[in-house]
Amino acid sequence: MNKREGEGCLRKNADVLQDRDNPSSPVTAAFKVFQQELDTKHDKYERLVKISRDITIESKRTIFLLHRVTSVPNAEEILNDADAKLDAVRQKIGQIAEELRGEDIFQFHRAFTPGLQEYVEAVSFLHYIRHRSLISLEEINARLVFMRTEKVDPKGSADALPAGAQVLTFQVTPSDYLLGVADLTGELMRMCISSVGNGDIDTPFQLSQFLRQIHDGFSYIGNTGPYEVSKKLHTLRQSLGKVEDACYTLRVRGSEIPKHMLADVFSSRTALIDPEEGVV
Repeated sequence: MNKREGEGCLRKNADVLQDRDNPSSPVTAAFKVFQQELDTKHDKYERLVKISRDITIESKRTIFLLHRVTSVPNAEEILNDADAKLDAVRQKIGQIAEELRGEDIFQFHRAFTPGLQEYVEAVSFLHYIRHRSLISLEEINARLVFMRTEKVDPKGSADALPAGAQVLTFQVTPSDYLLGVADLTGELMRMCISSVGNGDIDTPFQLSQFLRQIHDGFSYIGNTGPYEVSKKLHTLRQSLGKVEDACYTLRVRGSEIPKHMLADVFSSRTALIDPEEGVV
């Protein structure tokens, strides 16, 4: 590098330092705008993570509550309590809808996807207990419509309303729906074991058929679905295997085992299943 080129580099560096220290510089102004945008996005992301965490906690509590339906005489009371809890969860999802108003949902999707998956799991579990069927994505999204009130300027009109209503909608993505349904299979497997422990020998066969249908549906997706679905397919197969093993025991040895001991027998058998084995 000759002397002239070295002087040119020094002059450029001096200009950059001068622009950085000059608050009226267009470069400094541009970077301040970028800083504000990034700070705003980061704050919104953190708020969505917190809301998602609350949704996950409340959804798990609803699932734990629903597992009591196999051991109480009045299941409808528990189902109504679960409905009330899920209504509160939906209000949390409404907060996500407000945060994402005018935003690209996929920029913040990783912040709230765990909560949505847990919500889908809880809603689908409640729906299965009541209707013995799988809730659809359209049915889930149909209940995620929220009314929000905003102040309206009457502009001199004496008859104008003081507040106006605005409709906000939120759509669960197909990926979150599939992942939530995949997690549902584990809860159905636990419901199968607890049902047998309470002397209900019909529910395991219903669950076995239902889980087989879900497994076949996921098999059609194959490798074309989200990456997370292929990871959860192994757990789904394990749950199906445990339920089918329970049904086999009921069919072959059900008359030999007292009903009050069936749950202990199934618990010991499922513990012996190789965790690396699945259903083919």
